[in-house]
Amino acid sequence: MTAKGLQVDINSDMGEGFGAYRLGDDAAILDIVSSANVACGFHAGDPEIMAATFSMAREKGVAVGAHPSFADLWGFGRRVIPHSVDEIERLVAYQIGAAQALSAYAGHPIRYVKAHGALGNLTQTDRGVAEAVTRAVKAVDPSLICLAIALGFQDRIARDAGLTVRSEIFADRAYTEEGFLVSRKLEGAVIHDAEKAAERVVRMVKQGAIETISGQALKTPIDSICVHSDTPAAVVIAARVRARLEEDGISVRAFAAIA
Repeated sequence: MTAKGLQVDINSDMGEGFGAYRLGDDAAILDIVSSANVACGFHAGDPEIMAATFSMAREKGVAVGAHPSFADLWGFGRRVIPHSVDEIERLVAYQIGAAQALSAYAGHPIRYVKAHGALGNLTQTDRGVAEAVTRAVKAVDPSLICLAIALGFQDRIARDAGLTVRSEIFADRAYTEEGFLVSRKLEGAVIHDAEKAAERVVRMVKQGAIETISGQALKTPIDSICVHSDTPAAVVIAARVRARLEEDGISVRAFAAIA
């Protein structure tokens, strides 16, 4: 059975080095994905890496977005750093501004915002954090799209705030029965098998539903699929996901228009 007429975006986190250090094969991933979430300097990234990543994405015709996080270089943004919701709002606004500046400098303006790591997970499960991130986006530039975790708080809150929202699922992460991401601390949280990840993505897109660890289907819009770029098999998984989608008649296209 094919899914002719369906289309979906594939996104991946980019620019996640710092100074002389690099992480992942951004050039290879950018040949596969349609959207790139670029680190803004708090969990990774710096002006040189940001400018280079935005420029490379422009050359490859890949849409770009800001990827703000907690200020956590040591923990790669995967630790919850205590902040008030007002502080979270401002740290997100700060990072969006940095991404806007460097992307404009590179001639390839950002079109969306996606929260990273622990901050992103909290936008799914914590109403206050979801509201803070949403307020930051709306205050800085309400034309920016919110790329939100499907079925999470931000997905609903940003829509209610009048922002354009696109819902994402994860190709390489397992889901709980509530539709939350399984903690990375638990076995099986990250899917490393490219074929397994690709088959699961195709099922979810066709069904319009998240597939939980027990096989339950939770209905949701699916506009974008995230493939992490920092896992050992990232390029292989991303390539196989795109190939399987296209084999099944599902076209891959950026959800954000590129001027």
